[in-house]
Amino acid sequence: MPEPVMTYTARRSHVEFGRVCNRLRALQPEHPRVYAVAAMSEQSKRRWWRLSDGLREGRIELMYRRHAAEMISADTAAEVVATAQIHAVIGRVVALLVSEGRAWDPGLENLWIHTDNDGGIDWAGLVDTTIRVLDGDRLVGESGVVTLPCERAMYVWLAHRCEPSLTMIQYSLARCSALSARRFWSLVGESVIGAATYVPDLARTDALVGAQRGRGLLMALEERGLPVRRTAGCLVR
Repeated sequence: MPEPVMTYTARRSHVEFGRVCNRLRALQPEHPRVYAVAAMSEQSKRRWWRLSDGLREGRIELMYRRHAAEMISADTAAEVVATAQIHAVIGRVVALLVSEGRAWDPGLENLWIHTDNDGGIDWAGLVDTTIRVLDGDRLVGESGVVTLPCERAMYVWLAHRCEPSLTMIQYSLARCSALSARRFWSLVGESVIGAATYVPDLARTDALVGAQRGRGLLMALEERGLPVRRTAGCLVR
């Protein structure tokens, strides 16, 4: 399949997104795909699938079955798949949030998943690569950037966009495994806490600011009725 051809406008809109992803790849140079995402307009569709198709096409169930066949514990397999899916949705964008105060759209219709030769997740992609920034950010006014008025607005918007993606994954796993909703949402909380704890150190940004941003997002998720703070820890005090 030939590579997609980008228009001039699309190239301009991807400039800041590309710079953001370069910085995220640099967080772990040995594993550059851990935090970064791809622009789907620049990718062939080989080994990519839409997150929104994950339930209908049985993609998440297939991942679980493969892991369960290779592991002693089916419960562990379910948690491994959940953790990978959760990281694709929220862990990656939280890395950008806590280090730069910015975010892309992790919405269900916007996310694609890339699998490796073993069927595991090794990358994620976006259809719309627009970056959300806060008023006063140096990127305000740039092509491919949307400005939000305050950090609270960022957290509320991000929680709103993450919820359908995460809920679909939780439902899909509940259909094929014994992973409880309570455990799934605690894994979501752990993903946010993990990124807010470790990414500022990797990015050499302010750890206290990163922790505050992690808390803000956890609070916004919890306000939507999602039990993400059962594993409290120092970040959410």
